Amino acid sequence: MPLTPLDIHNKEFKRGWRGYDEDQVNEFLDQVIKDYEAMIRENKELQNQVQTVQERLSHFATMEETLSKTLIVAQETAEEVKMNAKKEAQLVMREAEKNADRIINESLVKSGRIALETEELKKQASVYRTRFRMLVEAQLELIQTEGWDTLETRTGLE
Repeated sequence: MPLTPLDIHNKEFKRGWRGYDEDQVNEFLDQVIKDYEAMIRENKELQNQVQTVQERLSHFATMEETLSKTLIVAQETAEEVKMNAKKEAQLVMREAEKNADRIINESLVKSGRIALETEELKKQASVYRTRFRMLVEAQLELIQTEGWDTLETRTGLE
């Protein structure tokens, strides 16, 4: 068990014949007590500082571990978000391609229908034109026939 300042203070030495000067020994012991007490106080302060530093170190180690775990979770979340965004982009692309194909097919069907209608209209226009020409030609022939001449003379138009 280590000495305490009280042990040093209470220590008594036997008196011998021609021993040391008692006042010098007491002065020296008083100085040893003061120095020893200062060392004990300094030692306790250092122990307190070490404990404080260890507590802070433990706190920072815990923070480091928490930050490390948080970083890992953030990285995993970022990867998951990236994968989900990629999947969603692929779905959007597929949907857009389907819509584009549908629009193209509808346009082709519509353009085919319009082409058929155009051809039908051309045929009808050609038939109408032919019939109208025939009508006009028939009317011209009718006008150019001799019967008109006689009709004009009878009515006195000449």
